[in-house]
Amino acid sequence: MTTDFNYSIKRISFDENYQPANSTRLTTNFANLARGAHRQANLRNALKMIDNSFNALANWDNPNGDRYSVELEIISVDMTVTTSDEIFPSIEVLKTNILDHQTGERIEGIVGNNFSSYVRDYDFSVLLLNHNKDQAQFSVPNNFGDLHGKLFQYFLSSDAYQQHFNKPPVICLSVSDNKTYHRTENQHPVLGVEYQPNESSLTEQYFEKMGLQVRYFMPPNSVAPFAFYFVGDLLNDYTNLELISTISTMETFQKIYRPEIYNANAAAGKRYQPNLKNRDHSLTQIVYDREERSRLAIEQGKFAEQHFIKPYQGVLENWAANYSV
Repeated sequence: MTTDFNYSIKRISFDENYQPANSTRLTTNFANLARGAHRQANLRNALKMIDNSFNALANWDNPNGDRYSVELEIISVDMTVTTSDEIFPSIEVLKTNILDHQTGERIEGIVGNNFSSYVRDYDFSVLLLNHNKDQAQFSVPNNFGDLHGKLFQYFLSSDAYQQHFNKPPVICLSVSDNKTYHRTENQHPVLGVEYQPNESSLTEQYFEKMGLQVRYFMPPNSVAPFAFYFVGDLLNDYTNLELISTISTMETFQKIYRPEIYNANAAAGKRYQPNLKNRDHSLTQIVYDREERSRLAIEQGKFAEQHFIKPYQGVLENWAANYSV
């Protein structure tokens, strides 16, 4: 019998009144900001940073730098195995929307941006750690990321995704601090100058199994390149405003989360090696708990193991063996 999955999609506005749901993967950038004594100031300041960054990039016909604002939605994807009624929180991403105050138009942005996945937490924080616990040399388990990659591609081809979103996702991540990036001559008016890494990374290989390729660009006004994971043609499938909505959103989160790289006081040069110990950087006025983020990744990986991987192990293995993208 073929086992498939059903998906349901929920949308929650990410604004200064946002409260994380119980099922939210708490290592997510936006959830981390929305807790603690400074939660409302964190959210208000982060949203203002996003708007300022957007207007700085979308500066044509925008003399006062206030034409646009970005509205964010948290997209929560719940999954059920057809042989069960139990709901499992699959992934969370962000959806951008752009409000043009000059015309009153609300413009669709990009879905993806931030990417959160309990199964990815399991792969990296449980499976990979356990595999290397007694190993003298780091290695990767056989078929690492295969199940997650197939589940993600199955979701993109599902009716649920097609009904809610017009274009494939773009996921924007930070660069790796153990790779070196070299600036190329290629330059895009919005994405900026392109960089190329000296080698492939485990993250790149993992996202490749999700059907995503990667390119690295440092946008105007930024100080370090970003990793843009996408399906299709990043430079031609999306409008400038769509791309700016992703850049402004994710640059803001990275300035908060990785200020050593993305709020550094010196911009990346022709040869760039990110450094998380870089002291020549500025801090935002936003409180972010990075230690909690690392600890919760392990807890959430164990949650996925307990509630999804182990209970459905045979079902998942059989499905993955028979599913072709």
